[in-house]
Amino acid sequence: MITEKDIARINELYRKSKSPEGLTPEEKEEQAELRGRYIASVRQNLKGQLDTIKIQKEDGTLIDLKKRHQEKYGN
Repeated sequence: MITEKDIARINELYRKSKSPEGLTPEEKEEQAELRGRYIASVRQNLKGQLDTIKIQKEDGTLIDLKKRHQEKYGN
């Protein structure tokens, strides 16, 4: 889970990287780790949203896309 504090730190490190002084090697490592956690969090949230999508057919029946995907691809 990524927090507002983590996002603020990502932005702080980004601004510092664009400044003339740049980032130290430790800060570059921290930036890469925070960005990785942020991307993982976005992916997890998107997957959670996609897993709950249902499509209503013209006859009124609902198709659960997660279940349909699992049946079709075995995941």
